[in-house]
Amino acid sequence: MASQTLSTVSLPADFSHLDLAALIVFVAMWLGYGLAVGRMRGRRTSLSQFMNGQREVWSRQIVTRDNRVVDTTINASLQNGTAFFASTSLIALGGVLTLSRSSDDVLTLFGALPFGAVASRVTWEIKVAGLAVVFVYAFFKFAWAYRLFNYGAILIGAIPTKGSGAGEAEMERAARRAAAMNIAAGGHFARGQRAFLFALAYLGWFVGPWVLMATTAGAVYVMWRRQFASDIRAALLADEDMPL
Repeated sequence: MASQTLSTVSLPADFSHLDLAALIVFVAMWLGYGLAVGRMRGRRTSLSQFMNGQREVWSRQIVTRDNRVVDTTINASLQNGTAFFASTSLIALGGVLTLSRSSDDVLTLFGALPFGAVASRVTWEIKVAGLAVVFVYAFFKFAWAYRLFNYGAILIGAIPTKGSGAGEAEMERAARRAAAMNIAAGGHFARGQRAFLFALAYLGWFVGPWVLMATTAGAVYVMWRRQFASDIRAALLADEDMPL
């Protein structure tokens, strides 16, 4: 019974093997980029890794200050930026759902364009559903990052002051906890932004599979250059004892 059900499930006729290959390349490059960045630790310092180090420096500086207004302000700015991107994810998701409801009109428009290959409604719905999944993933990452920045604010408030009677070891542990929470929040925020960039690359699939592969490669190159070969990174690491 199950085998008969599976045999009846088939992709649309205009969903070619090249489309499937382009989708696999898209997913593989997304996952591969994340793994490659994580495994390059110690070999080549990324911009994000350098900033994680600065988050730890910031936490150690909190211990030296009795007035934490500047620290709470910095954390609030990080949290507000995350909230903005989370809201943007929902707006983008709403746009994708609207695109799905207007499939007939959009297909007619694409068919009138010189580069547009007319797709069936089922193929169009598959592509739109994939784009929706990307924005849902981005929203969950930004929402979790927002929550972690909220936890970070609590941990900043929990760092003892010098006159509280707490020992140096206790203050150092509290600072490390705040830094770890902030680094984790920054990591989820970065994954959400990465999803946004891959969503832009995904739009190439609506034109064709070759365009999807090209836009995906372009997105990966842009992200790699910003992390490992940008002028900003070179300026920050110019006086640091870190691998360039």
